[in-house]
Amino acid sequence: MAAKKQAAPKKVVSAKKQALSKKAKFDAHAQTTEVARRLAIGYPEVICELDHKNAYELLSATILSAQCTDVRVNMVTPALFVRYPDPWALAAADPVELETIIRSTGFYQSKARNLMGMAQNLVERFGGEVPSELSDLVTLPGVGRKTGNVVRSVIFDLPGLPVDTHVGRLSRRLGLTKLEDPVKVELELNNYLPGSEWGSFSLRLILHGRRVCDARKPQCTICELADICPSAGLPVIGPTTKRPAKKK
Repeated sequence: MAAKKQAAPKKVVSAKKQALSKKAKFDAHAQTTEVARRLAIGYPEVICELDHKNAYELLSATILSAQCTDVRVNMVTPALFVRYPDPWALAAADPVELETIIRSTGFYQSKARNLMGMAQNLVERFGGEVPSELSDLVTLPGVGRKTGNVVRSVIFDLPGLPVDTHVGRLSRRLGLTKLEDPVKVELELNNYLPGSEWGSFSLRLILHGRRVCDARKPQCTICELADICPSAGLPVIGPTTKRPAKKK
């Protein structure tokens, strides 16, 4: 009798290869869309937590928020806006008096220079009005893409995706990007969502970062994104945001 042919041994796929395969199939576009959908359910009301009544106040508050909490900024701005209710008043401010008012926000000397420079530019170049174009906003002292996008999206309801430390940190934790540079993160996320959703997506990520996904102690057990988050349950073993090296 002819010997029976032995069946070919089943190919064993290592756990490492399986993980690599899953990683290769990960779709950041689909992930971003799903994260945006769930955040819209979890945070139906889009909130900017910097207190303001108009574009001038939000622009000023956002400049002050650099390296400072929104809570602290909101403690300072009432007195600031009583003393300097518009760009004309701020442009003519006494630097020492302005520094005293904003001192508790930190870096008060450079912030005072930026606030006065911003106001002077608004008066001299824009008739005292805050421009809506990002290309104009970023020419103002103290205003980068993040601040410009905050004003565009919150005040003018125009496309703008501000990337602060919360947005960058959560975007990497959720697998939406691997990039560290805020501008590159912004441009990548812009590709995944319609422009009309950029601002609300950023604000919701910020709220989620403050309320649930803490930098050092993320509350994965109560997070509505845990089942799709590649970082859920993993220990936080290092900085979640790289800071640029200081210029020498």
